Amino acid sequence: MKNRPFIARLGFALTGIGQAWKRERSFRTQAALAAAALVVTVMLRPGWIWVAAVALSIAFVLAIELINSAFESTLDRLHPEIAPQIELAKDMAAGAVLIAALGAATVGATMLLQLLLR
Repeated sequence: MKNRPFIARLGFALTGIGQAWKRERSFRTQAALAAAALVVTVMLRPGWIWVAAVALSIAFVLAIELINSAFESTLDRLHPEIAPQIELAKDMAAGAVLIAALGAATVGATMLLQLLLR
């Protein structure tokens, strides 16, 4: 897998995103929230800096969600039984998604607040 051409690596990445979409309800939920956030941002026309902040927040949440999904999938394959340490690792990864989502929500709320106080 190492040192493959860019187009092959791009294909692997798109396959991963497609599988996350297919298998993970959380990823689909985060993607729907991201789409809604983009629509609201475009409708509000807050300026390019806010658009960039929202886009980066969305990308970060979706990336962390993909990492969480990959991590959980790997753990489930390597250790299908319920084990306290595995559950703890999964909970910590879910916590990372939560923190990223709260950060994204903070960006959105701050943007809305600034627009309302103009």
